[in-house]
Amino acid sequence: MDFLAQYNLTGLAIGAATFLIIGLFHPLVIKGEYHFGVRCWWVFLLMGIAAVAASVAICHILWSTLLAVWGASSFWSIGELFEQRKRVARGWFPKKERRSE
Repeated sequence: MDFLAQYNLTGLAIGAATFLIIGLFHPLVIKGEYHFGVRCWWVFLLMGIAAVAASVAICHILWSTLLAVWGASSFWSIGELFEQRKRVARGWFPKKERRSE
């Protein structure tokens, strides 16, 4: 952490990590909607609440910021789940076929 502060790289690290976090949530929403439908929205809600609470509790600026980004991305993903359902209905993404056994 001292290395990042010494060379003024904290902002760059936060930007890169934010990019990766947002990139991670995109497939999570797609896979979540595919396997569980929109019923998994509460997982994103709990994850968001936990991340925001941890962000407030942690004093270190880097970790606090990354947790806040994680929480905001979790909350944003709730809306994206419902949008993903619309995209599946339009045929833009595959719909999971229900097995009849």
